[in-house]
Amino acid sequence: VMCILSNPLFVSLVLHTLCIPCDSLRLNVIVLCVTDNGVIIVQAAMYGRTDAEICSDGIPADQLANTQCFQIDTLKDVKSRCDGKKVCEISTNSFRTSDPCSGIYKYLDTTYTCFPCIQICECACEGQVLLIHGADYGRRDSTTCSLNLPASQLQNVQCSKPISNLADSCNGKSNCTVKVSSSVFGDPCFGTYKYLEMAYRFWKYARRKCNYSTITITM
Repeated sequence: VMCILSNPLFVSLVLHTLCIPCDSLRLNVIVLCVTDNGVIIVQAAMYGRTDAEICSDGIPADQLANTQCFQIDTLKDVKSRCDGKKVCEISTNSFRTSDPCSGIYKYLDTTYTCFPCIQICECACEGQVLLIHGADYGRRDSTTCSLNLPASQLQNVQCSKPISNLADSCNGKSNCTVKVSSSVFGDPCFGTYKYLEMAYRFWKYARRKCNYSTITITM
């Protein structure tokens, strides 16, 4: 399976929010992406308390008073566990390594989306063509497109190759088919599982018409 992540600026996302009261419980929370081709992208994460109402049932008022309480690097930690995966498990114990506000009842608040792993873009608009802003083939982190892959294929995160000929092949066209493989783009890191990231949009071009416009990714 080749995972293609298109630019989130151009995709309509549905956000899911988990509020996990974890101050007095030992919990392992499963974050799940139920769409067939979706992977988790964490948008926000906070451990502490920034609101007096959230997760407040049955909690004394003095344990809710401080709403300027949050642990640094929570977002970074959650993203490292979950981004690029279809399912991830978060142990709330991992956020108790330091206490951002003693005596305050804290919670883990996480917002994420299921981002299309293979994105087929269509427009039914007349006079629109593709404009690719940039593309990169390789691996820049260990979590993107990592589901069910051995660790040895995810370790090299300094593997990146800009792909300029993708724009040459697709810009200005109403549709474009791209085969994603090292035989096409070259292999920047042998033995590492790679993926293609690209940023693109459709733009109006007065002299051309199209019934539909697509980027199709093939293996």
